[in-house]
Amino acid sequence: MAEAVAPSVTPTTPVLLPVSLPVRTVLPWALFAGLLALVALYFVGAEQGALSVFAGSDVHEWVHDGRHLLGFPCH
Repeated sequence: MAEAVAPSVTPTTPVLLPVSLPVRTVLPWALFAGLLALVALYFVGAEQGALSVFAGSDVHEWVHDGRHLLGFPCH
């Protein structure tokens, strides 16, 4: 007697594994992004003050709205 044997198929869901990023490759980019953020924060918050790098009020006018958005007083 021959029996029809159907292969047992069980649905499998893919297992997502976290991607490992070595600190050695991420750290320089994180430091670079942090440095850019500090430079941007300086120009928005402190430029045209006592530690002014550029003379005149051009930088102040370019970042005026950002200065108010971040809560820095300017006038």
